[in-house]
This record gives sequence, structure tokens and C-alpha cells, in this order.
Amino acid sequence: MTPMDAQLKLELEAAAFRRLQQHLIQDRPDVQNIDMMNLTGFCRNCLSRWYQEAAQEAGVEMSKAEARETFYGMPFERWKDAHQTEASPDAQAKFAKSHD
Repeated sequence: MTPMDAQLKLELEAAAFRRLQQHLIQDRPDVQNIDMMNLTGFCRNCLSRWYQEAAQEAGVEMSKAEARETFYGMPFERWKDAHQTEASPDAQAKFAKSHD
């Protein structure tokens, strides 16, 4: 493996994040957040919250709504209306059990 400096490492990590974001927002909007939470323990909203936390650590004030809009590429309510479906009782029960 070719050695890399800190800047290149940062750029590669950012590129990987952008690819994950594209995959979750553009390529697989059919996958529901609750299903992601039940399988992986995180979802798109978690990623937007982590983005918000990173911004705040860097001294950038960012609200939850602003972070979600940045991550989703649109207001969250618009995303929900276009892509989110009602969670099944089974998915809700799994979520409740894993997030007591």
C-alpha cells in the first residue's frame, strides 16, 4: 500500500462518505430508516446528526433541520413525503426492543 499523508486520508474518507450518502439518498431511497436502524444500529438521520456534531466541533452552528437538509439534499419533510412509508408493527417492535 502506498503511504498517504493526513490530507489524502481526509480526502479519501470524505469521498467514501459522499459515496455512502449518494447510495443511501439516490440509489436506495427505498430502504427505510427504521429497517436500517434494526439491522445496523444507524440510519440516515444518525448520519445527519453525526454531520451536525462534526460541524459543531469545528465551531459551525448547525441545527438538526439544517444538518438533515444538508445530508438529504432537501428538507427532511420533503424526503419523508417522497420516500418514507409507515413502519410495520414488526419493525416498530424490533426497534422498541433494541432501543429500550
